[in-house]
Amino acid sequence: MTAIEFEYKLIDLQGTMMRFAYRLTANKEDAQDLVQETFLKALRCYKQFIYQSNLKAWVFTIMKNTFINNYRHGIRLNIYRDQTKINQLKSTSLDDPDSAYSALEITQNIEQLKDILRIPFKMHINGYKYKEIAEELHLNIGTVKSRIFLSRKRLMDQLSV
Repeated sequence: MTAIEFEYKLIDLQGTMMRFAYRLTANKEDAQDLVQETFLKALRCYKQFIYQSNLKAWVFTIMKNTFINNYRHGIRLNIYRDQTKINQLKSTSLDDPDSAYSALEITQNIEQLKDILRIPFKMHINGYKYKEIAEELHLNIGTVKSRIFLSRKRLMDQLSV
């Protein structure tokens, strides 16, 4: 198989790769990045591909391994994405007066929580993992998860009124 034939077959897989990447990442931009990175790796390793084997399986294996490696690298750097509404509100632009008021209101509502809910919640927002919070506060991990859940629920109820 020539390099040009390989590239055409790879381009034909782009739609399928995008769907698979989206299932892995659950984010359109991250999926596009993953597909692009997979294309680059596949093109670099073109000579390692065995002509009569399954190109789609080979490319999907590259994509899956790339995703896993990126995920592990993110964990090593202590990067995680919290998809809850409370943490998304925290990252809004403070240039907008409405956003600044919302951030102030959220902070005030957090401070009004009882200590048993506020302390674990603030630690969680500051990037502590559940296990670290449990060790620091001498609690069971289930208790920590429960208190953070209750904090979120109460804050969302207060903020939606």
